[in-house]
Amino acid sequence: MKIHTAVIPVAGKGTRFLPATKNMPKELIPIINKPMIHYAVEEAVLSGIDQVIFVTSSGKYAIEDYFDRNLELEQFLERNGKKESLSRIKKIGEMIEVVTVRQKEQLGLGHAIKCAEQLVGKNSFAVILGDDLVLSKKPVIKQLMEVSEKNNGCSVVGVMEVPQQDVNKYGIIDGNIFDESPNTYKINKMIEKPLPENAPTNLATPGRYVFDSNIFQYLNTIEKGVGGEYQLTDAINEMALNENVLAYIFEGDRYDTGSINGYLEATVEFALRDPDLKDLMLKICKEKINKYE
Repeated sequence: MKIHTAVIPVAGKGTRFLPATKNMPKELIPIINKPMIHYAVEEAVLSGIDQVIFVTSSGKYAIEDYFDRNLELEQFLERNGKKESLSRIKKIGEMIEVVTVRQKEQLGLGHAIKCAEQLVGKNSFAVILGDDLVLSKKPVIKQLMEVSEKNNGCSVVGVMEVPQQDVNKYGIIDGNIFDESPNTYKINKMIEKPLPENAPTNLATPGRYVFDSNIFQYLNTIEKGVGGEYQLTDAINEMALNENVLAYIFEGDRYDTGSINGYLEATVEFALRDPDLKDLMLKICKEKINKYE
């Protein structure tokens, strides 16, 4: 079954990036010359998805505007002969259909996804968390979609291996190898931020999912959990009791751009992987290292 829609929650306040996020969405902070959210949407597009649902909150209009046409800017660029810039700007406005739904109160990731239920309907869909950027040859969502298609359209959670001492920073899966595949697990349970000594595995969930629409029936019945929020983990656990929910170790390098450290690392990495910027970034890094050693 082809998946046409990705849900991307963007309602958070971005407090770790204050004061920059005082009057602008965190998702529009750039990595090189593209905002963070551009990379998340680009992953959806490259996976064959043609509609994005942004779950927004007040003050987030600029995200929707970014993916709209800006005719005044286009005309300015055309008048000044800036054809390359004009082409890039037009592509952003044409890359995907954007729909928004308001999350009036931030009550957790489970609640954010539930807000998109009427727009998603009875269709399978993807969820992409824009804080987590992944560099990979094949988009992570595409990888999960392929696993889902091979297994009767069941829900699939993207996971990655993390050091044992870091498991308390993530949701960790408890599962068994599925269908003799070393990269695919049947989830028995997900545990939110366990202590290292209590973690059943070191397989963490950094924010990529493909869901059957059945997930909504579980999101509609769970109660508030940790932090007084509706936890997606709780809904997945309920779902796993009644049907196959798989975890797949995706291929790619993930960067947590929701933190300052992860944002800096991603900026350097993206520059080093850009043929036009690699030498410049290396030169800057070497000069600064020599200066501050």
